[in-house]
Amino acid sequence: MRFLFHSGVTVGALLALLCACATVDPRPDYDRVSQRVIEATGAQRLYRPEDDERIGSLVAELLQDGISADDAVQVSLLNNPSLHAAFMDVGIARADVVQAGLFSNPFVGVSARFPDGGGLANIEAGVALNLAELWQIPIRGRAAERSLDAAILDLARTAADIAADAKTAYYQCIGADERIRIAQENLDIAKSLLDLARTRQQAGAANEMDVNLSRSVALDAEIKVQRDRLQAADARRDLATILGLTGDADGLDLTDTLPTESLDTPDSESLVALAKRWRLDIQTARQAVATAQAELEYEYSRVWPTIELGIEMERAERRSQGGRDVLADTARASIANGRLTAPEIQSRSERRSEKGQDVILGPSLGIEIPIFDQNQAQIAKAQYKLLQATKTLDALDRAVTQEVRSAADRTSTAWRLMQMYRDQSIPLAQGNLDLSREAYRAGRASFLSVLEAQRLFLQARRAYVDAAQSAATMIPQLERTIGLPFNRFPAEVQKSTQPGQDADEESGS
Repeated sequence: MRFLFHSGVTVGALLALLCACATVDPRPDYDRVSQRVIEATGAQRLYRPEDDERIGSLVAELLQDGISADDAVQVSLLNNPSLHAAFMDVGIARADVVQAGLFSNPFVGVSARFPDGGGLANIEAGVALNLAELWQIPIRGRAAERSLDAAILDLARTAADIAADAKTAYYQCIGADERIRIAQENLDIAKSLLDLARTRQQAGAANEMDVNLSRSVALDAEIKVQRDRLQAADARRDLATILGLTGDADGLDLTDTLPTESLDTPDSESLVALAKRWRLDIQTARQAVATAQAELEYEYSRVWPTIELGIEMERAERRSQGGRDVLADTARASIANGRLTAPEIQSRSERRSEKGQDVILGPSLGIEIPIFDQNQAQIAKAQYKLLQATKTLDALDRAVTQEVRSAADRTSTAWRLMQMYRDQSIPLAQGNLDLSREAYRAGRASFLSVLEAQRLFLQARRAYVDAAQSAATMIPQLERTIGLPFNRFPAEVQKSTQPGQDADEESGS
C-alpha cells in the first residue's frame, strides 16, 4: 500500500510539473513575424496584440501632418483589422505546439465487487501511462513546429500583401486627385474656347454651330469633373478601408505626388533570383514540404499507437463472519474434552487470512497489437501530402520565374510610356492646340480643327496621368512580386553576385 501511495505521489508531481510548463506565449513568434514583414516592406513596426490600447494614438500621430506612401504602409500594418485577425492564426499554431508536447492524461481505473454474504468489497485499482508517447511526442512536436513556421510565413505574407495594397491604393488616390485637377483645367480650357467662339460670333466670323459645339465640349468637361470627383472619393474610401480608418476619407491629407522621373530596375534575371530567395509564398511552400515530411515521420511512429505501463492493486474481499457466542463455544469444547475447557482463540493473522484481507501490488503492461490497423492509410495519406507539397513548390517556382519577368516588363514599359507622354505627346499636343487656336482667331482654320486639337491635347494629358499612376503603382506590385522593398533591390542583387555567396544564406533557409 505504501508503494502505491509513493507511486501515485510521483506520478502526480510529474503531471503537475508538465501542466505548469504548458503555457501558450506567442510573443517570440510575433517577433519573427515582425522581422519578416520589416524585411519585405521596409516598415518600422508591425501590429502586436498586446499593443491594442496604443494603436489608436500611434495611428493618430502618423495621420497628424498628412501621410506619405510609406506612412500609409505603416498605418495599414498597425491598424488593418484583417491583419489583426490574421495574427490569431499564429497564436493558434503556438497553442498546437504546446499541445503536441503534452503527454496524454493517465488512465485510472477502479472497480469494486461485493461478496453476496456481506462484508467489505473486493477492490481493484490501477493507473497507466501510454509509453508510446515517449517517442511520439518529439516527432509530433516537430510537426507542430513546422506548422507554426508555416503560420508565421503566412501571416508575414498577409501583412506584406496589405502593405502593397496600401501603397497601390495611395497612388491610385494621388492619380485620382491629379485627374480632378486636369479635368478642372480642361474645363477651363473648354470655357475659354467657348468664350472665343462667342467673341468670333459677335464679330461675325463664327456661326451658331461653332458656339453650340463649344458649349457641348464645355458641358462634357464639366461632367468629367463630376465623374472624376466621384472616382477620387471612392479611391480615398478604398484607401481608408485598407488603413482601417472609419473617419471621413476626404479628410486624408496625401503628401506624395506621382513620380516624374523613371527609376532604374535590375535586369529581369537578377529579379528572378531575388524573388526565389525572398518571396514569402515560396518560403511558405518550402515550409509546407518540411511540415509534410514531419507529419509523415509522425504517422510512421504511430504504427504502435498505445503501449500502456502502469501499477495495479487488488484487495481481496472481507467476508462477513457472524457474532461469536462464547458460552456456546465453551460448552461445546467442554463436552468434547469431558471437562471444562476454554474455547479456541484465533490469532490476528489467522483471522485476516480467514477474512481474506491480502493486498496485491504489481506492474501492468498493455499493448495495442497492430494486426489489422497498422496505420497504413494515414501513412499513405501523409505520403500523398508530401508529394502534393513538393509538386506545389515546383509549380510555384516555375510560375514565379514568368511572373517576375512579366512584372519587370510591365514596370519598365510603364516608365517609358510616362516619359513618352511627358516629353513628346503632351508638348506636341499643346503646340498643335496653340497653333490651331491662333489660326482660328486669324480665320485661317476651321473651328473643327480647333476642337480636334483640343481633344488630342486633353487625351494626352489624361493618358500621361494614367501612365504616371501605372508607373507609381507598379513599384509596390514589383515589391510584392520580389518580396523586398524597391530600395533594397540594387544591394541585394550586388550581394547575390559576389563570389562565394552561399545558397544557404537564403532567407528561406
